[in-house]
Amino acid sequence: EVQLVESGGASVRPGESLRLSCDASGYRYYFFCMAWFRQAPGKEREPVAALDSDEFTAEYRDSVRGRFTISRDPNKDTLYLQMNNLKPEDTAMYYCAADSVPCPLLADEYNYWGQGTQVTVSS
Repeated sequence: EVQLVESGGASVRPGESLRLSCDASGYRYYFFCMAWFRQAPGKEREPVAALDSDEFTAEYRDSVRGRFTISRDPNKDTLYLQMNNLKPEDTAMYYCAADSVPCPLLADEYNYWGQGTQVTVSS
């Protein structure tokens, strides 16, 4: 059974940084496609960043580009999201998603999802 387990969420002040982690296990085939999505209360889920390990491509939503960095440790099969200069509008539940090629990238078409980790940015 595929499991994606997120961690690293916390309550921080504007301008601070956080690093989210997503540990993947139980899969039969390597997930070349992994991504982070987020959902704020009362809003729809939206893509944050995606990584295609087959094409070595990363994509970001405009509002986080330059502040967030998605990366992956292939030895641990862990996905990361380094979030710098956090803003109150980044407050949301953050979800890890995974799938095989072709990569959905920022499209909400992933088959595997984690349970989420909460990020709150407030002064």
